Amino acid sequence: MMNYTAFKNKMQKWPIIFSRDLMMGGEENKQVIRNQFERWQKKKLLIRLRRGAYLLNPADRKINVSRMYIANQLYNPSYLSLEYALTYYGIIPERVSDLTSVTTKKTMRFDNEAGSFIYQHIKPKAFNGFVSSKDEAGLLFFIAEPEKAVADFLYLNLHKFHTKDEKVFEESYRLQNIEILKTKKLMAFAACFTNKKLTRVSEMLCKLIKKEGGQ
Repeated sequence: MMNYTAFKNKMQKWPIIFSRDLMMGGEENKQVIRNQFERWQKKKLLIRLRRGAYLLNPADRKINVSRMYIANQLYNPSYLSLEYALTYYGIIPERVSDLTSVTTKKTMRFDNEAGSFIYQHIKPKAFNGFVSSKDEAGLLFFIAEPEKAVADFLYLNLHKFHTKDEKVFEESYRLQNIEILKTKKLMAFAACFTNKKLTRVSEMLCKLIKKEGGQ
């Protein structure tokens, strides 16, 4: 295994370091790498994001990796959605610090020095409606379209909807700027979940969107 200076020089332009990409050879060599990474982590030379995924410490890295990019890379397939995406689009007023995503894999959470990364499971049929964007370093990340972020949020919070009063969207969930949402897209994304209650709740929201001047 190379010394840290050689390792740093080689890895400075890697956004995230995955140990699996370096583990060549037999199990003995893999264990040497694991041990070396653990020592570097204790010395604060490496930041552990999850098992097998690391960042160089801020002083040694040449790429300013965004948390959005990290969120996509830590657990995939996934895309940013739910509260984080709703804040991103200005649909809820709160500033959300946790990076919330959806995935076809099991629900998962990672807490590390970069923040909290939360992943909620949805069925594969509903894994759509996201677009690619670039962070300040030019790295691609995937995030839900506004209507899909709303559909994902409604689906995963259906158990909280016990009223037919449309005021629940503004009073309990503080939705705002909903006139930017396209009702046809919202209903199309909701249909992917094949859930009757979600369809009813989405229809109720669409009526409110139209009242607010949306389409």
